[in-house]
Amino acid sequence: MDTKRLVLFVIFSMSILMLWDAWQTQHSPVEVTRINATNLTETDPGQVVSADAASNATVEAGYKLLSGQRISVTTDLYKADIETIGGDLRRLELLKHRASESESSNFVLLDDASKSMLYVAQTGLIGADLPSHNATFTSSATSYQMPVDKDTLEVRLNWQNNDISVDKVYTFHRNKYAIDVTYEIKNGSASAITPTVYYQIVHDSESNQGSMLMPTFTGGSYYTEATKFKKLAFSDMVKEPLTISSNDGWVGLLQHYFVSAWIPKDGLARKFYTEKLSDDIYRIGSKSTLSAIEPGASLTVPARLFSGPQTKHDLSSTAPGLEYTVDYGWLTMVASPLFWLLSKIQSVVQNWGVAIILLTILIKAVFFKLSATSYRSMAQMRELAPRLQSMKEKFGDDRQKMQMAMMELYKKEKINPMGGCLPILVQIPVFIALYWVLLGSVELRHAPFFGWIKDLSAIDPYYILPVLMGASMIIQTRLNPKPTDPMQAKIMTWMPVIFSVFFFFFPSGLVLYWLVNNVLSIAQQWYINKMIHAETLLKKQGNHHHKQSDKP
Repeated sequence: MDTKRLVLFVIFSMSILMLWDAWQTQHSPVEVTRINATNLTETDPGQVVSADAASNATVEAGYKLLSGQRISVTTDLYKADIETIGGDLRRLELLKHRASESESSNFVLLDDASKSMLYVAQTGLIGADLPSHNATFTSSATSYQMPVDKDTLEVRLNWQNNDISVDKVYTFHRNKYAIDVTYEIKNGSASAITPTVYYQIVHDSESNQGSMLMPTFTGGSYYTEATKFKKLAFSDMVKEPLTISSNDGWVGLLQHYFVSAWIPKDGLARKFYTEKLSDDIYRIGSKSTLSAIEPGASLTVPARLFSGPQTKHDLSSTAPGLEYTVDYGWLTMVASPLFWLLSKIQSVVQNWGVAIILLTILIKAVFFKLSATSYRSMAQMRELAPRLQSMKEKFGDDRQKMQMAMMELYKKEKINPMGGCLPILVQIPVFIALYWVLLGSVELRHAPFFGWIKDLSAIDPYYILPVLMGASMIIQTRLNPKPTDPMQAKIMTWMPVIFSVFFFFFPSGLVLYWLVNNVLSIAQQWYINKMIHAETLLKKQGNHHHKQSDKP
């Protein structure tokens, strides 16, 4: 079996499966009844505010957010907007990450003002005379900025009703994407109160979706020690609403390169939930019943919100399981060590493109002997190509005789036509794992290589790498044995061109990896072809001399 055709078949099949899965995810029909606001009560953490109460509301696809006063917050990592209604985090701009295809503007992760996106982080308390995400808080200032000589910034919001006082405190930390969000509840009433706290993320189902050629996941996620890491598509939030109870874990919202996750207090019993709020608007959250607060007593309820890039160090240092949001799927056991090695190389060379090249060389070195076995088999088949073509002309359409003659030839020449397949199959999981590493690593986002490559996560602006990639595939095809079947020969001729079209839409970091891998493969294959050809000539000369010596 031609190993090159095997590799192309596997890659092509994977591409088709990924495209089909992405199409199914984006187009699968879901029958859902629109939620009626009049059927929701204040005890529902995901309620939609009524039209009468929303005269000053922002309206997004039928979902209404009350608007009060905005509080601006600036730290070393964030420029944030906190809404006095509910104390929601309504907008979050990441100062260390640029917007896609932009040199000047920053990436906006959370936003409630964009016509194309709704993404907010909410919290609230459920119970008599307690503030939900629709309650109005007050603040002593409308603008906060982290001092250069401080490592934290506290933003305190206050709500009071009768004899109950609630402070909602955001604490931002220098150089950390984890934000502390704490409730301080003081019960000055004559009766005990038993609050329920909830944390939720509201997001639309349309924005931040990947393309058909480069599908990425946008949707919910959660983690507990019992269930481990799980992803939840928006459609699944309705088909199978999340109702998991646990004493640990977190809930979050994933998109390519970034994640937001609510992490309740350690040991606090919690129930995860999901729901469709309106057309294309969903929520995922966690709620917990707190201990009773006696008259005159107070209770502090801490939690954390991680909202930022999926950098491994930041994720793993914030909460258990959060690092799995960088999802490599079933190849995680292979992909995680590859990323670790890639990041170590980058820390030395200080260039992600160079690190990709060096990692590809290292992987090639590890599989050098396996690859040599495969290429040796292909080289032997290449040497037999003229004789196989003669057999085809001799036997014509008699496939049975052709197969028998081929097997006899393989036996005589001591060639295993399947000898090159197993080494290739062993390497495929590693190559696919590295593919997912390069696709999912936020570290490569806006990371320059050299020259015209300013962003390894973006398409090559001048398509130089894809063209070189296509040329390398053509060279590889010509180094392989030519199929005896005319149709297969035509397919193998056009396959590099077809796959080159795909690479025109791939991130340049991925194309760089495949290009370097191909160049190394070409060098190794060319050398082995030359060596096998020389051995064949020597064998022919030996046979010729042997025949001459046998003559009387």
